[in-house]
Amino acid sequence: MNNYELTIILEGKTTVAKKKTVLESIEKTVNLLKGKMDKQSLPLGGKVEDWGVKELFHLMKKHSQGSFLHIPLELPVSAVKQLDLKLKTEDNIIRYLIVKK
Repeated sequence: MNNYELTIILEGKTTVAKKKTVLESIEKTVNLLKGKMDKQSLPLGGKVEDWGVKELFHLMKKHSQGSFLHIPLELPVSAVKQLDLKLKTEDNIIRYLIVKK
């Protein structure tokens, strides 16, 4: 199991309920892939952080603002590609980045 950081950008006008729905969807996927996404904390530190709404440098899917969420994950190496494919199909996510810690 490796530690990863997932940063996602949602639409700027995303409600708290929609953020919660997206986080639950990601958590469900991570659990199916035998990984960990504890909303409180992980062994090497971190919890889900809401970085707030920021202006985007250029339009992304016709949006000029984005709501940023930073999520620490613990995943098997083989599960990263599957998570990547799942995130591509999420309609609410404008852009995402998975980085190995």
